[in-house]
Amino acid sequence: MGTALHNIGIVSGLTLLSRVLGLVRDVAITGVFGTSALASAFFTAFTLPNLFRRLLGEGALTAALVPTLQDETTRKGERGALCLISEVASWTFLLAGLITGTAMLVLAAQTWWGPLFQDTGWAAPDTVARWTAAARLGVVLFPYLIFVCLAAVFSAALQLREHFVEPALNPLWLNLSMIGLLAYGCWYGALDDRLGQINWLCAGVLLGGALQCFVPAWALVRLGWTPRWSLALSPGVRQIARLMAPTLFGSAIYLVNTALARLFALSLDDSAATIINLSTRLMELPIGVFALSVATVVFPQISKHASDGRLDLLSEDFRRGLRLIWLVNIPAAAGLMVLAAPLTRTLFQREAFTAADTAAMAPVLALSALALPALAYVSLSLRAFYARKDTRTPVRAAWWSFLVNIASSLVLMRWFGVAGLALASSLAVFTQATFLQIHLAQVHPGLRFTHHIPHILKVSAASAAMAAAVYGIAFACEHSMATGGWRDIAGLALSVGAGIGVFASGAWLLRVEGRDELTALVRRKLKRRWPALVLSSYKQLFYTRKSHRKAEHFNKDLNWLKLLYTNRY
Repeated sequence: MGTALHNIGIVSGLTLLSRVLGLVRDVAITGVFGTSALASAFFTAFTLPNLFRRLLGEGALTAALVPTLQDETTRKGERGALCLISEVASWTFLLAGLITGTAMLVLAAQTWWGPLFQDTGWAAPDTVARWTAAARLGVVLFPYLIFVCLAAVFSAALQLREHFVEPALNPLWLNLSMIGLLAYGCWYGALDDRLGQINWLCAGVLLGGALQCFVPAWALVRLGWTPRWSLALSPGVRQIARLMAPTLFGSAIYLVNTALARLFALSLDDSAATIINLSTRLMELPIGVFALSVATVVFPQISKHASDGRLDLLSEDFRRGLRLIWLVNIPAAAGLMVLAAPLTRTLFQREAFTAADTAAMAPVLALSALALPALAYVSLSLRAFYARKDTRTPVRAAWWSFLVNIASSLVLMRWFGVAGLALASSLAVFTQATFLQIHLAQVHPGLRFTHHIPHILKVSAASAAMAAAVYGIAFACEHSMATGGWRDIAGLALSVGAGIGVFASGAWLLRVEGRDELTALVRRKLKRRWPALVLSSYKQLFYTRKSHRKAEHFNKDLNWLKLLYTNRY
């Protein structure tokens, strides 16, 4: 578990950096475009290739590729696995290219479909204008899909070889490219030309996608892979296709689900799609930093256990990963719900993003955060099914989630607007998590939910104490400090700092599972490192100048310190 924690730390650290840059990116976009119709059109257009990337590239393909590569490595060694990577990359390029071309044609046709919807009275003119703008930007952005699907192939191969740095850096390239080219478009382009600036932003997406593809590919080449074009239908390729078939059906369900949710948001008003996107971005921060990092590192391990038929070891690693996920995401959900308003003000309220936008977004963020623990659970439980090559159960879970989301969205959006869409999405996630858990418990007794109830109760109790402390401090800061940006920053800093302390104390007093393991890990790290630090400081203090003592005196003291350390520890 120590190696796994080390890898989780690497992935989490790099993912944290990329998520922070993602927030900076969204802050920059909302600072320039606000919650205008153009911003909503961009976020909706970017959602389309991003969905295909998550579902085809990082979803169905990765789920089928990792266990197949594991089997291929066992049967044919490293050379056979590298050949399979070339075959899968070739097929991925071909299929992603066909999907991209078809989608671009369909989106381009929206230019002619729009007036038809308007003339028949199916949609209002402003709604049709938003749909058309999103379709035009989607034509420009859809080639991003090809890059990220290939990047998913290369990243999965690297992760299987326990190279987690290059895949974790992938979002970094996208965020840097988008921020850089948007800044160029604003500072060196026409300052009032919003269409020109949005085009530079789209160019940043495509540049970031290219970097996401080529950086892990180069890392794989350094490990011995030789790129070659091959459309051979080898047994490994056929196995991946069989595993992907039901998953692609489930992916199609999820794709339609999310696309309809975005269309619902576009049909409400100019700002709804942007608010939904920003809320999702904030909610993805704890999920992307830790939940997906744990799932990424644990997936190869449980795939190996499943390949060996060791369901007991699979259950053990699954429970450990889930404990770590909930230890972070339950308090994160509580914190997001309590601090929704000041967090939104601090991050986004400037320039084109107004106080009215903050008031509209705060309840959406709070309702979205309700589903954070369930969404984190889904991210790991799906890996457990994929490790066993069971891709049918996730499809049925996605189907039930789709039905709940669409039905509840149609009802709740009429009563609560964009907040109703957020609540409907949370209900759909809980439905998916419940369905997956019911079927996961049938696989092995060690995967039953009852094993996690004591841990969840302890973490929830510590999170409740944290939420109360955070709310109290935030309320006091809001009513005792002068109005301004520094008030929210100071209030957030005090609230978050105190909240972490309260949660850590509560988790320690309640003896949350994993506490002793984490403590032992920290002690081992300190035990290995402090003697070198002490010796370095000792040498710097007493032997900086040669006139202080001779070298042999230093060697005697050095040996004495080593002996003292050995006997004491």
